[in-house]
Amino acid sequence: MQRKQPIQRLNHYSKWKYIVLITTLVILLLSAIPTWYGEDAAVQITNKDGHIPSIVSLQNTLTEQGINVKRIEQKGDKTIVILKDEAQQVAAKDVLGSVIDESQKGTTLALSLAPAAPAWLQNMGFEPIKLGLDLRGGVQFLLDVDVNQVYQAQRNELADSLKQELREERIRSVRLQKVDSDTLVVHLPSEEASHAARQFIHKNYPTWQITNDDGFDLKLTLKEDEKIAVRNLTVQQNLQTMRSRIEELGITEALVQRQGENRIRIELPGVQDPAAAKNVIGATASLAFYAVKEQGTGSTMVIPDQNGQPVRVGRKPVLTGDHIVDARASLGEMGMAEVNIVLDSSGGKIMSEFSRHNVGKPMATSYNEYSRDSAGNTEQSNQIISVATIQSQLGSRFRITGSGSLQESQELALLLRAGSLTAPVTIVEERTIGPTLGAENIQNGFAALGLGLGLTLLFMAVWYRRLGWVANIALIGNMVMLFGLLALIPGAVLTLPGIAGLVLTVGMAVDTNVLIFERIKDKQKEGRTLAQAIDRGFSSAFGTIFDANFTTMITAVVLYTIGNGPIQGFALTLGLGLLTSMFTGIFASRAIINLVWGRDSRHDVRV
Repeated sequence: MQRKQPIQRLNHYSKWKYIVLITTLVILLLSAIPTWYGEDAAVQITNKDGHIPSIVSLQNTLTEQGINVKRIEQKGDKTIVILKDEAQQVAAKDVLGSVIDESQKGTTLALSLAPAAPAWLQNMGFEPIKLGLDLRGGVQFLLDVDVNQVYQAQRNELADSLKQELREERIRSVRLQKVDSDTLVVHLPSEEASHAARQFIHKNYPTWQITNDDGFDLKLTLKEDEKIAVRNLTVQQNLQTMRSRIEELGITEALVQRQGENRIRIELPGVQDPAAAKNVIGATASLAFYAVKEQGTGSTMVIPDQNGQPVRVGRKPVLTGDHIVDARASLGEMGMAEVNIVLDSSGGKIMSEFSRHNVGKPMATSYNEYSRDSAGNTEQSNQIISVATIQSQLGSRFRITGSGSLQESQELALLLRAGSLTAPVTIVEERTIGPTLGAENIQNGFAALGLGLGLTLLFMAVWYRRLGWVANIALIGNMVMLFGLLALIPGAVLTLPGIAGLVLTVGMAVDTNVLIFERIKDKQKEGRTLAQAIDRGFSSAFGTIFDANFTTMITAVVLYTIGNGPIQGFALTLGLGLLTSMFTGIFASRAIINLVWGRDSRHDVRV
């Protein structure tokens, strides 16, 4: 007796697939909703000491100054003052700053944005999409990192060490000549001395390439791979320092990233007055502490003080600003501005050991900064700001004076807290985008997106009729998922080119359904039933859809990897749009079709 083959239903999904689809759509829908509510201008007050300002007093202070407050929230050590009018944000910060500086030391203020979405959505962790500089408005800086100064510092350090070490190796009559920023010529008296010096340098300084110069002289040049490594490390360290400085300025939502070999791009959304940011970002100030020497007492150098008088100090500093972990400006007992310094553990040990052996002797504090002249050349200025006698053994906490007014001391303290730059930087480009232009970009961009989406929905509904409505539902779901993903992914920023990527995604998403529906039509022309045509149409179109989207995804990844700024914004939305369009165009569309046509028993076939 012949057994009957089991009946397999076409166009049918298991329950778990519908659960996955619905769960994904609901989560991404919830993630997309806060974006439609937008954000409110706010001022964030942070106090790590736990001293939380009174909400009532803040409300009354701002209201008296004519500033409209929407609400005030407190979260841990943060108080967020949310305003009704974005134009009053800077004024609100100034008002709060004047009050807090008088009564609450250690409190920091920051311009920020607060989500306007309902509290229940925020409690679930959903936030609106972060907008780029071209949509929100703000300031953009392009900085050039002078890596030659780092090469020069390495060359100078080599010269200082080599002269002493060659003398210890009994190689006499050595004369060193500094040529370029990465080149040092060692003048030697004989072939024997040249051979001995070559062997010593090759063994102890492998990062320097040795070539013969005139006669017995040796030419030392920093190797190319070492220069690349030093350049990458220098730019990376400057990136970290810039991020720290921007945090100290109280600017949130900032973007700091490398551009090219030795440039840094900084975007400060929402900042319309770039003066304060420019002064701190471009500054390269640092401190160093020297032992004051008399002439003829070892290796010394002369640094002028604030009055132009020479001060002779040791060539090597006792301590540099790298060991400073905190710095606060205040007024001393005599009403003079001073900076209270806190060192890390290793710096504290160095200072303690030095001061213990030098009680009663003077110690000088130098202020060092770089600048560019009119020709674009880097200039270094070094000045002694104070010479104080060590009265007792110092530890990891002490104070310095002579840094100028209280405001100048506060700026110096900010730079010291944020760290000194490894190499000097110069602002080579500065652009300010007003909030009005950003709002206009948003309006025009989303108007283009809405027009493209509307025309696409109309075409699909008219041309494909019943299947076209399925495609339209999937397309709307695709846009919801894409907005939800942009809001969920950390670091994702929507820019004006990103909106162009959204418009392109509309075409890519509907193209998936066009391929499938045309295959379904072809199968029906071959005489297959609707159920069979749907099943064969989806399966046969999948390979083409995957190949087209995969090759486009490669392009998006390459653009995001090697591009920056606007290019990355476009690549991000394009790449995410490809993922969501495949999900909705294949999975979601098939699920809808299964629910509509998959339940009809007349479409069952035996296999």
